[in-house]
Amino acid sequence: MSDISTIYKISIIAFILCFRVSGSGCPVLECWFVQEKPGHGGGFSVPMSQEKSLMFIRTEAYSEETMSDLHPPADISPSRIYYVTDPAGTFCTAALNPPKGSVTKPKCEINPFMPHASMVRWASALTDSAQSPVYLQADWFSVAVQGLDEQQTLSNIMRAPSDSKAPKVILSISSKTPVVRCRLGEPVLLDCGFWVDPSSPVHGSGFSVEWRYQFRGEGRLVLAYDGKNDRFAETSETGADIDLTGLYETGNASLILEESQVRHSGIYICSVYLPHLLAQVAVELEIVEPPSLSIYPSPLPLLVPGQVLLIQCEASGFAPHTLDLVWEFTGADGKSRSLGQGGVTGHRQALDGTFSQSSRLELDSSKLGLGRGGDLTCVAKHDGGTRRATAALNVIGVSAPSIEDSMAMVAVALVLYGMMKFLSWTFSSSDSGDTELKDKKVK
Repeated sequence: MSDISTIYKISIIAFILCFRVSGSGCPVLECWFVQEKPGHGGGFSVPMSQEKSLMFIRTEAYSEETMSDLHPPADISPSRIYYVTDPAGTFCTAALNPPKGSVTKPKCEINPFMPHASMVRWASALTDSAQSPVYLQADWFSVAVQGLDEQQTLSNIMRAPSDSKAPKVILSISSKTPVVRCRLGEPVLLDCGFWVDPSSPVHGSGFSVEWRYQFRGEGRLVLAYDGKNDRFAETSETGADIDLTGLYETGNASLILEESQVRHSGIYICSVYLPHLLAQVAVELEIVEPPSLSIYPSPLPLLVPGQVLLIQCEASGFAPHTLDLVWEFTGADGKSRSLGQGGVTGHRQALDGTFSQSSRLELDSSKLGLGRGGDLTCVAKHDGGTRRATAALNVIGVSAPSIEDSMAMVAVALVLYGMMKFLSWTFSSSDSGDTELKDKKVK
């Protein structure tokens, strides 16, 4: 019994040791180390170099013993192997830790980072002193990671003692919704949260949060909050807010848009400022609204063989502007076939930013083989879903009778034939009786 107890204890100890060595479920991230090539001055097109890099990550600090247990691949330079301490486990999420053997991996980039004072007015109070703290005299890195299937995006600022390869995460900012899609008029939450190392001198020194919008070269300030002085910067944006209680208690800097509009589609950059430090993540918002369809004229008039009927399908109130319009015809036999796109007009944009587009179709029953009619359908294929509008089409005066008409004609012919036989028999019997009566009178 004692042997079983000893084996059980040894198993528990081995499990704990294995769990610690594995870094509590933290990933080993393969990254690219990107920096400017040495010997080149500034300019718009600065040559960049990139090297393979690797980050071993733990929530506890590395020791010489734990480092020696790790075996980095030989194709990565030892100068680009980093042993990262991440106390909050910001790297240690399922979105950044693919299953073993997985071909798809997170995208990761490491850059040298230079601490600097912020120039924006809502963060300038963080660096009132012109002196640079001794704490900044170290090697600083910024790491940007994009998780699997767009589940998470992360940006961390790390500090390592000079000439050390064991950095520690000081500031982390992340979003669980890198891509957000919503319908027009709905409230929107753009997720953004940050964490600051409590043991760092920058912790408790104040912070600022900024949300900025960018789309096709245009940008605007959506919201800016000066946490040190507890005030918002003036902006022209309306209907945008953040939860101040969550901001101070949990670092929740998510942006809340009260009512989504087409103009809100674009890239939103969430930035967090600390004294001399800055980290930011991007969130893409796409407003997707499917079209409303109408067919004109309504109802469709009767179509005579040889007559050309012009029909229009109007798609309105949709966003984004990409749309495919096609026509379909379903005959009385239930079979459907495509009639093509018709004549599609250009896009027209309404005051609310939504788009409209039309398709015109010329119907000639003698050329299209519409038979006696059926259902005419306008189909709109859009990112927000497929929409359909159907109208009944009736064709009159068709030379070729339908099966039902033929059966009815046969039935009528049989009835008429029966009536004619009956009348013929009746008159024949009557004439025969009159002849016999006359013969008797003559005799």
